[in-house]
Amino acid sequence: MHLNTKEQAVKQMNELGVSRRPFIFIINYLQNASYVEDVSSVDSTELLYNLNEFTNQPISDKSYEDSFPNNKEKHIRWKSLPESFDTYRHSFHIVQRNIFAGNSFLTNLTCRTPIETNLTLKDIYSRSKATYKLWLKDSFTVFSPEIFVRIHQGRIYSFPMKGTIDASIPDAAQILMNDPKEAAEHATIVDLIRNDLSMVANQVSVSRYRYIDTLRTNQGSILQTSSEIQGVLPNDYQAHLGDIIFKLLPAGSITGAPKKKTMQIIQEAERYDRGFYTGIMGYFDGENLDSAVMIRFVEQEGERMFFKSGGGITCQSDVESEYNEMKQKVYVPIY
Repeated sequence: MHLNTKEQAVKQMNELGVSRRPFIFIINYLQNASYVEDVSSVDSTELLYNLNEFTNQPISDKSYEDSFPNNKEKHIRWKSLPESFDTYRHSFHIVQRNIFAGNSFLTNLTCRTPIETNLTLKDIYSRSKATYKLWLKDSFTVFSPEIFVRIHQGRIYSFPMKGTIDASIPDAAQILMNDPKEAAEHATIVDLIRNDLSMVANQVSVSRYRYIDTLRTNQGSILQTSSEIQGVLPNDYQAHLGDIIFKLLPAGSITGAPKKKTMQIIQEAERYDRGFYTGIMGYFDGENLDSAVMIRFVEQEGERMFFKSGGGITCQSDVESEYNEMKQKVYVPIY
């Protein structure tokens, strides 16, 4: 897969957009490596995607899934080997020290967890239930529930997702909605995304605030809160798709606020390279654009696999709760 620099990716997205040629794009967290390709040129033996039903899979998902030997019969072996609580606490304290110093209001702290499974990356891709999925041969697969931005008929929409709880807990929805830490974290990210969209659009408003989605996983269901923010793009937006997307990066929900300083805190606190994890992936169909944040991410390095996950830290965060949330998110949506 040929990767572009930021400047090359912006130029290519603008050119494809103004000529109304459908393309897909994958951009890493630091925005220094991007894949932008006319859909007619994508090699499905190297890259598979199903982005809100915009896909290079065969027409029938069922026939595609059945093409994997024993796919339905395979019992899932899934074991995560998370970092120790003491290791996590060290990173957490770096983040909170900066928050209490006024350097950040919200910081997304993530971890890289080794996993042991009998599933291949392609198995995970084919069997996972998610609105946005992508598989890159011998590299990673991602099955994301989180929209980055959608552009439809001249309007841009974002749906930041912040706040998670185990759905099996009694009164889980009420607990989630009434949790002051979760409410503050969500308010912070909504304000950040609203400001981000204001850089590229007019008449920006929050059209829905803190609604609950249920996500099913191989380890049970979880509840997450989201909001909807929208604005109106300039008439010539298709000629500037690359400029628009890169101006909004990195995604606020997986960095924090303020972005620039928070990214420096993340670099200090995390002990690995995020790579494409928490970057974005998406497509342009010739008229409209849809994209997702690359969370729920499994990466392969040689014979080993790693799951990358995390959550938002605020001044009200409890280290044990955040550690447990990070571990809870190490799942595959196969059921």
